[in-house]
Amino acid sequence: MTPEELAHEIAQRSAQAMWAGDRASRALGMAIEAVAPGRATLRMTVRDDMLNGHEMGHGGITFTLADSAFAFACNTYNRRTVAAGAEVRFRAPTRHGDELVAEAVERSRDERGGVYDVTVTAGDRLVATFVGHAREIGGAFWEWPR
Repeated sequence: MTPEELAHEIAQRSAQAMWAGDRASRALGMAIEAVAPGRATLRMTVRDDMLNGHEMGHGGITFTLADSAFAFACNTYNRRTVAAGAEVRFRAPTRHGDELVAEAVERSRDERGGVYDVTVTAGDRLVATFVGHAREIGGAFWEWPR
């Protein structure tokens, strides 16, 4: 197995282990589209129960999708990692039925933390940008077979 193949395998196994316990993302109807080292793409459709009083997608729902993509991206190394902070900028409203796609990309990573950029789109519309700061908390999702 090449180093690239091994890194991809670690990212996939980490995502599978994390997804198994991620009840919030599953309950909101999210789906993982792709995972690679330092990257993740998630998808979610805006449902009727996700609309705010203006009949637009609630900003917290968009934030949550971006946060989940960020979480899967920063946990692709089998090292348990959480958000230390995040910022979102809403660029356009979402509507009932919009299929949102959040793509998280690692900008930088050091010994125990990292910075990740996330874009959320609905078709060809940019609806939000998100920057997440990650911090490792110790531990792994799974152990290599011995």
